[in-house]
Amino acid sequence: MEYSRADMMIVTMARLLKDAENAFMGVASNLPFFAIWLARKIYNPNLTWLNIPGRVNPNPSFPPRSTVDFQLSKEGRASITLANIFDMSARGELDVAFLSGVQIDRYGNFNLSHIADGNRIKAQFTGGAGSALIYPNTRRVIIWRTRHDKRSFVEKCPVITASGNVYKVITPLAVFGKENGGLNLEGIHPYSSYDEVLENTGFPVSPAPFTPPPTEDEIRLLNEFDPERIREIEFSG
Repeated sequence: MEYSRADMMIVTMARLLKDAENAFMGVASNLPFFAIWLARKIYNPNLTWLNIPGRVNPNPSFPPRSTVDFQLSKEGRASITLANIFDMSARGELDVAFLSGVQIDRYGNFNLSHIADGNRIKAQFTGGAGSALIYPNTRRVIIWRTRHDKRSFVEKCPVITASGNVYKVITPLAVFGKENGGLNLEGIHPYSSYDEVLENTGFPVSPAPFTPPPTEDEIRLLNEFDPERIREIEFSG
């Protein structure tokens, strides 16, 4: 059975939602979109899906190219504002949130602000939006990043945009969890290896077992819902 890096990441994230009460995804969250959709289809039909367009439990008929598309505002159970999402997080009612950063360090912090070169900003990123509030207040944060190399996974972020309750970190190569104050390698995707993960991570990692591969049912559902493979869009460019 053939599957891609996107498929592997989606399936891995979907399985993490088996016991989730609710899950929030923001803008530019293509892979989390598919993960939540898949989790509601086969793992957790009672999962409450929250998103930026403001619809609770949307029912898109096809995968949009943008995670603020009108498809995510259709046929939902109710409406919710972004302010409501922040309030839920502050009250400790947001169970899972998907976040990402340009750099992620061994302590689970991420940088979505900038990289400086002396007094000059060398690279300006998009900024953290509300992640600095959501990260420490959400019960479990899943960080995803479609690039796994030493520029992305660093010993310490030069700028910390957000820090908090990291649950898992999912990459095209591996799965990390946080233990004893730092990220630990928990799983290596079947097409990768410990040596590849070690070579592409900017902090020490110990050997780990392979991540369970996608099942035929998981891939079939994704292919039926997404025949154009919109789910690969984060890997383009």
